[in-house]
Amino acid sequence: METAAKPALQYGKLSITTPVVLAPMAGITNTAFRRLCREFGGGLFVSEMVTSRALVERSEESLRLVGHHPSEEIRSVQLYGVDPKTIAEAVTMLVAEDRADHIDLNFGCPVPKVTRKGGGAALPWKQDLFSSIVQAAVRAAGDIPVTVKMRKGIDAEHLTFLDAGKSARDAGVAAIALHGRTASDYYSGNADWNSIAQLRESLPDVQVLGNGDIWSAGDAIRMMRETGVDGVVVGRGCLGRPWLFGDLQAAFDEYLRDPNSNAAINPIQPTLGEVADAFKRHAELLVEFFGSEEHACRDIRKHVAWYFKGYPVGGELRAALAQVESLEHMDQLLSRLDRDVAYPGEEAEGPRGRLGGAKHCTLPENWLDSRQLQGEQRAILHEAELGVSGG
Repeated sequence: METAAKPALQYGKLSITTPVVLAPMAGITNTAFRRLCREFGGGLFVSEMVTSRALVERSEESLRLVGHHPSEEIRSVQLYGVDPKTIAEAVTMLVAEDRADHIDLNFGCPVPKVTRKGGGAALPWKQDLFSSIVQAAVRAAGDIPVTVKMRKGIDAEHLTFLDAGKSARDAGVAAIALHGRTASDYYSGNADWNSIAQLRESLPDVQVLGNGDIWSAGDAIRMMRETGVDGVVVGRGCLGRPWLFGDLQAAFDEYLRDPNSNAAINPIQPTLGEVADAFKRHAELLVEFFGSEEHACRDIRKHVAWYFKGYPVGGELRAALAQVESLEHMDQLLSRLDRDVAYPGEEAEGPRGRLGGAKHCTLPENWLDSRQLQGEQRAILHEAELGVSGG
């Protein structure tokens, strides 16, 4: 059975030619990393998560996180919040001060310090609260498109994605992205693409994007074909591999031209020297972002294992790069590499970033007793934005 070609993603007046979204990742998807990924390929590149309360209070960190480089054609900001009024105030601020062209709402964070206060992936369980937040954001945004990113639910017995998807659709969001894991799954096992296909089928009148286990362009095209989604969201797969966006653009250029094409996907396979160049470029962009070479070098250290995964770099040099102190020091260390070493294949591919087994999802007391927010739980929610990374 032949399938019709998918158009580019359309968020209000915004057209995203390559239907790929860079997932917000705290401490990763700052302006520097977004710019680096854009140098390799197209898509929509979303900021790190910013808490709505911190933004309304105009914290210095939150204002820095919602900043964009002039080269970023679509300024995409992800907001986290648990209170409709505060979310509306944050969105109103972003719109009034012309700080965003697209706003994404985070309902997918599985981190215990967030879910134990009823936030993140725990929040859609409270249907009234979820609906109120999304409606408030859409109203405040006006012509600025709002999207939602979420997980399947709290655990296998407490799934929320179908109800939440319909509620978000009814509120007027431009798209819904589903990570095919529950909060309890954390980042373990395999993402459930069947749930993504189920959401796509249940919501034919709104764009649906799939997220989870896209480690290559081939995975992205396979997800499109197996689930029928309008686009994909890529997170951990691009850590230390910004050239993945080059692979994705090439693959989608062919797929959108002919979704039935079986043309081979020829991924970028960088030499060790090319990896070193991307690593250095990332560091240079971080210097520009932080305004401090020292700060940039501290930040790039966490990327070392991802960039050089599978390459014969040696433990001593890896350790030294993870202690790099300046760009000059970085140049000295990188000069010790054999730049001609070829791409190592599978050893450089596959899962990266957060892994680990399934976890019990920590929730507020009696959270699962009702799908509606109870009076005593409002006080707990007030604390949910405090201490959350992202401003």
